[in-house]
Amino acid sequence: MSPTPPARRLRLGMPRRMFSQLLLMQLTIAAGVVVLATGLFLAPLSNQLDDQAMRRALAIAQTTAAVPQIAEDLRTTRPSVGGPVQREAERIRVASGAEYVVVMDLSGTRWSHADAKQVGGHVSTDPSQALAGKDVMEIDSGTMGRSARGKVPLRDDDGKIIGAVSVGIEYDSVRARLIHAIPGLFAYAGGALAVGALAAWLISRRVQRQTRDLAFSDISALLAEREAMLHGIREGVVALDRAGRVRLLNDEAQRLLGIGEEVVGRSPDEALGEGRTADVLAGRVTGTDLIAVRGQRVLVVNRMPTDDGGAVATLRDRTELEQLGRELDSTHGLIDALRAQDHEHANRMHTLLGLLELEMYDDAVEFVGEVVGDHRATAEQVTEKIGDPLLAALLVGKATVAAERGVALWVSDRTRLPDRLIDPRGLVTVVGNLVDNALDAVGGTPHARVEVELRVEGRTAVLRVRDTGPGIPAEQRELIFTEGWSTKKPPAHGKRGIGLSLVRRLAERQGGHATVDDAAGGGAEFTVVLPEALTASDLEPALVAPGKITDEEESR
Repeated sequence: MSPTPPARRLRLGMPRRMFSQLLLMQLTIAAGVVVLATGLFLAPLSNQLDDQAMRRALAIAQTTAAVPQIAEDLRTTRPSVGGPVQREAERIRVASGAEYVVVMDLSGTRWSHADAKQVGGHVSTDPSQALAGKDVMEIDSGTMGRSARGKVPLRDDDGKIIGAVSVGIEYDSVRARLIHAIPGLFAYAGGALAVGALAAWLISRRVQRQTRDLAFSDISALLAEREAMLHGIREGVVALDRAGRVRLLNDEAQRLLGIGEEVVGRSPDEALGEGRTADVLAGRVTGTDLIAVRGQRVLVVNRMPTDDGGAVATLRDRTELEQLGRELDSTHGLIDALRAQDHEHANRMHTLLGLLELEMYDDAVEFVGEVVGDHRATAEQVTEKIGDPLLAALLVGKATVAAERGVALWVSDRTRLPDRLIDPRGLVTVVGNLVDNALDAVGGTPHARVEVELRVEGRTAVLRVRDTGPGIPAEQRELIFTEGWSTKKPPAHGKRGIGLSLVRRLAERQGGHATVDDAAGGGAEFTVVLPEALTASDLEPALVAPGKITDEEESR
């Protein structure tokens, strides 16, 4: 047989669930408040009842002293059980419900009393204040026991004090009123406690639904895990509240957006400035995998609304992937060009073989010279005008690709660029993007031509790329520089609408600008101005373009 399982111990202490803990705490607070309020009400209630009893006794005494016949009888008769003062005092006592009504003379001798045997005796308490003309209210003990008393002077018609009137209210009746009020007070307190308990239960149920019946320890663990996850993942996360203000952002989001914790509580426009990135985060641009450019980074943004009216946006760095995609496109273009060159090379070799077989040696030599000379002329034309090797190599490669696509890529005779670039890779990106766009624009058109012009004015580089394509409509000349906007079909590796945005960002980062206009003779002309693009030099290089751009050249 299996051993008997150990008995479970009774565990005392706070319940584990948040619902139970919150309900218990609220009930404890409500009960404490009710008890405190009841005590605070009962404490002054006894004093209020005492004060009311003393004021009532004083009012009866004042009323009795105001009867003229009592003062007259006090002056003209002797104290006796059947005397007029005793009869009038007893009438008032019975009518008012007082415990006693005592009329005394200046010596303190009683002329009336509820106990007839006390008539003619001396009062048991000091009447000096009343005989001195003062109204007195007090709680005191006498021959009738403890009572609430009121004492006033008794005056004759001339206003002279001839005695005093003392009226007592039975103190047990005052205490009875207090005890009688306690059940009603407890009933109100119980009702208030019941309402508080119901409100506590409703609030606890609401909290239970909103927290999915988690324990405080579970919530604490979830918060710790969330912090670890948010700051540990290599994806940017930005949380916004229902008012559209930044509520949270992790370390990766700060790195990708170039901002810090100081933007918490601000709107995306205030934190990032106007632009597509702020529009996507604010929800003004909708969709999935939206492209945005922040600085030199290409970001993929997804925004998901939350139940509380806010939103959570995730950011992925696509910069390297975009560069790889562009390199892949370039590689495909080079492969196509090499394939075409291979086909053309085979044709040329067949032609050369035919010339040799026909023993036309002079023609064969001339044919080979023309083929080699074309390629050498293109390379020499570029390197004579472009001093930077990276940019020269780019244009030579683009010329080969353009030739295979049936497009004439021409480097303007006005092009002069010395080898003094501060950021040659940045200029390579600008030129490569503009030339690629131009080649796409003129593809399939007759007499397709793309012209590249690079000039220098002091330390400022001015780039123009002209094409013979359909041009850019006036209403789209600003839109084409917006991230994610493109009229072309997206490539296999991702999205378009990034190249021209990067061009403008690179230009603006150096204090320049990028614009587009109509080219002379049709097509589009892109102009990029890059101030401080070249290093300073004491010598005036021969490659630097003399003078400024003329109006005629600018119109082109």
